[in-house]
Amino acid sequence: MRLLVTGGCGFIGSNFIRYVLDHYDPEFITNVDALTYAGSLATTADLPQRFGDRYEFMHADVADRDAMDQLLGAHSYYAVVNFAAESHVDRSIASPQHFVHSNVVGVGVLLEAARRHGVKRFVQVSTDEVYGPAGDQEEFTEESRLNPSSPYSASKAAADLIALAYFKTFGQDIVITRSSNNYGPYQHPEKLIPLAIVRALERQSIPIYGDGRQQRDWLHVEDNCSAIFTALMNGKAGEIYNVASGEEWANLDLVRTILTELGASEKLLQHVPDRPAHDRRYGMATRKIREQLGWKPLHRLESSLAKTIHWYQQSRPWWYAALRTTPPGASWPNGS
Repeated sequence: MRLLVTGGCGFIGSNFIRYVLDHYDPEFITNVDALTYAGSLATTADLPQRFGDRYEFMHADVADRDAMDQLLGAHSYYAVVNFAAESHVDRSIASPQHFVHSNVVGVGVLLEAARRHGVKRFVQVSTDEVYGPAGDQEEFTEESRLNPSSPYSASKAAADLIALAYFKTFGQDIVITRSSNNYGPYQHPEKLIPLAIVRALERQSIPIYGDGRQQRDWLHVEDNCSAIFTALMNGKAGEIYNVASGEEWANLDLVRTILTELGASEKLLQHVPDRPAHDRRYGMATRKIREQLGWKPLHRLESSLAKTIHWYQQSRPWWYAALRTTPPGASWPNGS
């Protein structure tokens, strides 16, 4: 079975490729990535040696119609798993057009190319942010209305709706997963957990939006990868599956835990003005994927956070390079 993974040089995409090739021997994966600042060949440098001819890479933009048509016409793919996206909320506020290009136009191009070339299944990897802010005890289901707050979440909601329209209009086999905040190895240091880790390691100030009491559900990236693969293989066409760990932490408490783990002072914390339209909390019910597909998370936050911290301690060359390739003037406090 041959899979096309888009955005496979980014955080979740690269972890997904490793997960599939590690756990499922017959898999062959083509990774296509535009190699923006958040997607780097350094993130997948181990894959050719580890997996040989079960893995190949193509440098291309998913919004390039000719490139996608050529790629999908060259092989018989069982599925497209679409991770390709701009994903940082702060960047979407500063530069919305880039998010529309990748997250909306790119999805449209991929869907059409996949339909034209007979790809059996299309998995759109989405986010809990499409539901917008949740109340204190509120849990959105897959049927909840979409209420995105930022250009990022609006672009992802648009992509979900386009994908579902292809299912309804053309009968294309579409599955959507929506996950909570991921963490783990190879996450770009602009995101909250790696940002706090690398700044604490360097004894630099760690900016915290507002009072830092924003609540997030934290999902280890490998648990998300297992959920996506489960949905790919066993999900029902036209369905959406929420993916979350059930472990909610306030941003400030999470960063304080990182500081304690690294023996760093809380004096590094620097509260900064909150960003526009910053959602206070997200919340999702995951009964559907647990009961219908038998998925459940295997990682607990405290132990997995310690392992994630250790990974960044041991991977300074990788995140130094990631910081060097971040566009000038694009250093935002933190994102979720």
